Amino acid sequence: MPTSRSVPRQKVALITGASQGIGAGLVDGYRKLGHAVVATSRGIAPADDTGVLAVPGDIADPATAERLVSAAIERFGRIDTLVNNAGLFVAKPFTDYTPADYAAVTGVNLTGFFHLTQLAVRQMLSQGGGHIVNITTSLVDNADTRVPSVLASLTKGGLQSATKSLAIEYATRGIRVNAVSPGNVRTPMHAPETHDHLARMNPVGRLGEIADIVDAVLYLENAAFVTGEILHVDGGMSAGR
Repeated sequence: MPTSRSVPRQKVALITGASQGIGAGLVDGYRKLGHAVVATSRGIAPADDTGVLAVPGDIADPATAERLVSAAIERFGRIDTLVNNAGLFVAKPFTDYTPADYAAVTGVNLTGFFHLTQLAVRQMLSQGGGHIVNITTSLVDNADTRVPSVLASLTKGGLQSATKSLAIEYATRGIRVNAVSPGNVRTPMHAPETHDHLARMNPVGRLGEIADIVDAVLYLENAAFVTGEILHVDGGMSAGR
């Protein structure tokens, strides 16, 4: 008599900052990996295409986190991976930062991370496990006089510390937590006329490509024995000059 076999459920990745650049590359990368994807950003168009649910929203608003997790569960029934890719970068001398700068950067880089990750972890615990990847910046480990960036270091540095703390807290409960720390990458964030200058800041002498970051995230996705890792993908920037 034939026995029935349970069919593994499709894995689901939730990706923030997903409308362009690294985020859009991550959506494509996870789809090629076979995951369904919940993609979000402020400017993304609402859509429910095959395997991709696009949900617009401001990640700095805690209500957005609630909507994203609810949408993921309603549409796909689970969240296996969260990639906290959304980020805001404002390079200014420290004394030139305004209260509006502070509110905007901390809202996206820290508040958004906190509320969405908290909800995602609760869902992952109910499933028996999951994976979180935070996108930070090499400037956290390699301050540069040419790029005054205290708010980036304050917020993305916080993410790197939180990555290790969460990895240890949930190491025995099936949730891995890692980070990818990029250097200068060719994305819509950087105007073409700045590319040569930015490339020279990377010791290898070229800009990183979106695919370099996507490959790093997907490596971590498949590296079952890696947690608490800060993976620098920065052309040697964090190693020195």
